Amino acid sequence: MLLLFALGACSFLIAILLTPVCRDLFQRWGFVDHPDPERKLHTYPVPNMGGVPVVLSYLASFGIVWIASRAQIESSIDLSLAAKLVPAALIVLGAGLLDDRYRLGPVQKLLLQIAASVAAYFGGVRVEGISWHHLQPVLSFPATIVWLVVCTNAFNLIDGVDGLAAGVGVFATATTLVAALMQHNLPLAVATAPLAGALLGFLRYNFNPATIFLGDSGSLLIGFLLGCFGAMWTQKSATLLGMTAPVMALSIPILDVLLSIVRRYRRGQPIFRGDRNHIHHRLLALGLSQKRAVLMLYAVCALGAAFSIFQSAADRYAGSVILVFCAVMGGGVQWLRSIEIGVASRGLPGGPRGEQERALVNFERAIGEARANDERWEVLKVLADELKFGEIRWCAGDLDRRQGSVMDGWRLQVPLGGENVVELIRASDAERLELSASDLTAAIQRAMKKSTAHEAA
Repeated sequence: MLLLFALGACSFLIAILLTPVCRDLFQRWGFVDHPDPERKLHTYPVPNMGGVPVVLSYLASFGIVWIASRAQIESSIDLSLAAKLVPAALIVLGAGLLDDRYRLGPVQKLLLQIAASVAAYFGGVRVEGISWHHLQPVLSFPATIVWLVVCTNAFNLIDGVDGLAAGVGVFATATTLVAALMQHNLPLAVATAPLAGALLGFLRYNFNPATIFLGDSGSLLIGFLLGCFGAMWTQKSATLLGMTAPVMALSIPILDVLLSIVRRYRRGQPIFRGDRNHIHHRLLALGLSQKRAVLMLYAVCALGAAFSIFQSAADRYAGSVILVFCAVMGGGVQWLRSIEIGVASRGLPGGPRGEQERALVNFERAIGEARANDERWEVLKVLADELKFGEIRWCAGDLDRRQGSVMDGWRLQVPLGGENVVELIRASDAERLELSASDLTAAIQRAMKKSTAHEAA
């Protein structure tokens, strides 16, 4: 236990110290995630590649504990599982770094994930049972590949709100650590303890308002490692229910990826194309702030972790636990569906008017989180892009910002008091603006006033 505590504590402290250093370097080098009005919620460039400080903290903790112990590392720390995962993890990390920097295509990322999953399988990470059925090698191989690819992409998809993927990763890693201790599985415990510490330290800077993002280098690697840990968890378990315990521990990201696949298939949309219909987006559509939405999902993760541990520990009641868990998750899916229907009934997000109303809702939420004129300008530019205004200008005393150029169109001036004016210019051949000029003007005035009031406070 002392060894595990030392690994977790060292990883946490290194992440606390290293993350801001990496953040500032990434900002200086231009390794940032730019705003995207179609899918992303942030309104100004934020450093990404957060997987780098997480990985460095994870690895450095082993070195520090070894030096402190003044013993051979093989005799003091059981690195058998961690060593097996190194080749596969490096493939996933490399894919994430390339995607953060150069934007890989969906097929390229998928092929690299499959390659990493194959490497993990031959390294000893295998799904050996589903439900009550033991899998022969001919079925274990594809089941392992599918499981690892799903887990990898699941964390990538939920990494859309500050602190969500990192926080869910903390819950899932801690759950796996507890299960490993219950099974006396020291290699698995040694592999998970420093990851929990690294993610917790990174979360200090990733929680809303985030100053650094995990990026694909972080989210893909976390999902992949947790998928590997889940498979190793079941290999040492006496339960006949196979992968059900890890599925419960990873319920939020797995549910989100499955719902995304079904939703896009039914709508005839590309499976790999991003959208704003994930679980966290639906909570935001209810009017929740990013912090409240994330905390609500943390609570669900804690519930899933409790179900997972109880099912893993009590074989006698495992069937009943699974039934209750499925009922709870089924109720959650129906509630999410009711949110979607309710939003659609208000004109969101169906049709041109609904899309424009949603853009205005997102603008009011984002501008409320802005605390400086540079941030407000980025939010205003996103609004202009989403509403198809070809030019926007903001004048306030010495401040004079402009983006775009329209030769022939109509103008909407939004007075904000004194010389403070926002001017939106729309090309005459642009698609029709379904929102009324008065509603748009009132919304911008209300949101800008609220934002500046928060800054003054």
